[in-house]
Amino acid sequence: MSTIIYPSPIFGPVHSRRLGISLGINLLPEGGKLCSFDCIYCECGLNRDHRTHNPLPDADKVEMCLRDKLQELRQQGITPDVFTFAGNGEPTLNPHFPEVVDRVIRVRDEFCPKARISILSNATQIHRPEIRAALLKFDNNIQKLDTVSRAYIYKVDCPQGHYDVEEQIQHLSSFNGKVIIQTMFMDGEVDGESVCNTTPEFVEPYIEALKRIRPAKVMIYTIDRETPVQGLRKAKPEVLDAIAEQIRQAGFECSVSY
Repeated sequence: MSTIIYPSPIFGPVHSRRLGISLGINLLPEGGKLCSFDCIYCECGLNRDHRTHNPLPDADKVEMCLRDKLQELRQQGITPDVFTFAGNGEPTLNPHFPEVVDRVIRVRDEFCPKARISILSNATQIHRPEIRAALLKFDNNIQKLDTVSRAYIYKVDCPQGHYDVEEQIQHLSSFNGKVIIQTMFMDGEVDGESVCNTTPEFVEPYIEALKRIRPAKVMIYTIDRETPVQGLRKAKPEVLDAIAEQIRQAGFECSVSY
């Protein structure tokens, strides 16, 4: 099994299926993983396999490393399309997150003001006012919602603490449309149980939740790399296309990554 543990605090640039030339900002410890989910499809592997005692980067380190990287890219004639907070787990778990966001925006404005600021988050910390306030500063505030089925979430996303779907929908709604919903659709079977979330019993309640959240956009995707748990399969392109059309019919822009 191959997994990806990203450098910290800056990695890339990489070509993102959804965002373009992306310079990654990893606020998690170097050489390890820290996440409030333990998704069975995570490209970084399972939490237990990548524990570390390395410290989380603070705002000073992030700003210094980002400036150094942008100077290097400028000399190479490369300009990122986007700065993406992502990496080995959930970026909003870093206690310096709000300050880091302000520092990154300042550096972006100095070096490449046309670049967007994005985040790939699992939404588990959006109940915290200081996190919500920081997330509203992002150009692409991308938050995860794989389903509204509690049983599915605990089987596939594996929250590492309190997680209530109804509370999540309410908090996502509080962004008043300044949020992008990202959803993993897949097929397969684990321990004799289906992990398919592409059927009407999953998709129809999910779309009703989107109507309450009112996102600016929806991004749906499927497995792209090897997963730490065996038995998972990509959702078929025609299945993703059909779900995307239902989302569009409900009134939302929707992109698909196969």
